[in-house]
Amino acid sequence: MEGSSIRGPFVLGHKAVVKMNTSIYGATTIGPYCLAGGEIKNSVLLGYSNKGHEGYLGDSIVGHWCNIGAGTCNSNIKNTAGKVQMWNEYKQEWVTVGQKMGMLMGDYSRFAIQSSINTGSYIGVSANIFGNGLLPKNLPNFTWGILPSYQYEKAISDINNWQKLKGFSITEPEKSILRHLYMETQPI
Repeated sequence: MEGSSIRGPFVLGHKAVVKMNTSIYGATTIGPYCLAGGEIKNSVLLGYSNKGHEGYLGDSIVGHWCNIGAGTCNSNIKNTAGKVQMWNEYKQEWVTVGQKMGMLMGDYSRFAIQSSINTGSYIGVSANIFGNGLLPKNLPNFTWGILPSYQYEKAISDINNWQKLKGFSITEPEKSILRHLYMETQPI
């Protein structure tokens, strides 16, 4: 749209939209059916995700069907300019990822308006994040607010509501994968 400033390299996916007065710096990819606004640098938004309002997104990877609320910003460098630690879900440990890293955001996750995202944050799958101040760096799958307590049926309903906004609906394979991930979060 009018007034956008884009410095490549840059990829804009099928039916994706860059809103008015958006600033995008390379290397950035906005996937299919995404909505991009505000300031975005060196980031990837996978398909169907929204970052449609003011706020900063830098050095980050955003999964499919995510939403970043208005005014939300992420930090991508520590105030000390030191090495960034990020949660490695596979290894179940914190690992050093370099000097710059914003966040890794799992599919179907959402941030409320005015969220403040810490440097090197790991956001799991199907997390509905809200809270005051700087948010925790590790928010696991099925987080509600900042606690891992998002109920499966509610998560599926909310995901389906988001998909309807773009003319889609949740599929049985998606539900099956999410059910499997949800069961992994439950105590034995």
